[in-house]
Amino acid sequence: MKIVIIGGTGLVGAKLVNNLRQQGHEVVAASPSRGINSVTGEGLAAALAGAQVVVDVSNAPSWEDKAVLEFFESSTRNLLATETVAGVRHHVALSVVGTDRLLASGYFRAKMAQEKLIQTSPIPYTIVRSTQFFEFVGSIANSATDGLSVRLPSALMQPIVSDDVAAALASVAVAEPMNRMVDLAGPDAIPLDEVVRQFLKANRDPRTVITDEQSPYFGIPLKHRSLVPDGTPSRLGATHFETWLRRSTPNP
Repeated sequence: MKIVIIGGTGLVGAKLVNNLRQQGHEVVAASPSRGINSVTGEGLAAALAGAQVVVDVSNAPSWEDKAVLEFFESSTRNLLATETVAGVRHHVALSVVGTDRLLASGYFRAKMAQEKLIQTSPIPYTIVRSTQFFEFVGSIANSATDGLSVRLPSALMQPIVSDDVAAALASVAVAEPMNRMVDLAGPDAIPLDEVVRQFLKANRDPRTVITDEQSPYFGIPLKHRSLVPDGTPSRLGATHFETWLRRSTPNP
């Protein structure tokens, strides 16, 4: 099976490419650095020729409101139009759990626009909404830092390691289209402030986490369950946050 990975050189994309190649599939790792640009359309038709599946794990280079909306709308429209001509049978997209609850953010409004374009296209699809990656926790800490203090609410999150995201996407890509969204999360629901507290401790970071329920998450307010799936996720990753911290941070 020929599978094209849009964003195939990024964190999840590169793992997904390797996963699918190990299964024996013909995989194209598409990215602007490889001459395949979903926003401009450069190299897209040639890359998708003969493909049965396209998996879009790309992300916008800028999260400024106008730029991020233009990225996801232009990229998704170009992909779906090119897929129609190429006869692609399954469009898989990576999105974010809670997108519809976080629309105060321009980024999530852009992700919602992407999802709607996919849902109204004639291409059969599966949208995989994932929770935040373990590898993203450092950025969360940095965004909430003032001096040596990190102010965060205790809203629940259920983070997942990127390896488990790639494995789930590989499974979805080779299966029949679901024509719906599926939620993907890690095995443990942990308060956001505690996730960052554990991360900083494991990395011997001197910053102190202060629990502040009014503190925003990348500029937007959170409710207690804004970042976790409604009900039981369709798929759960196997890797626990504590396990990942032990193997990815410096030894004492």
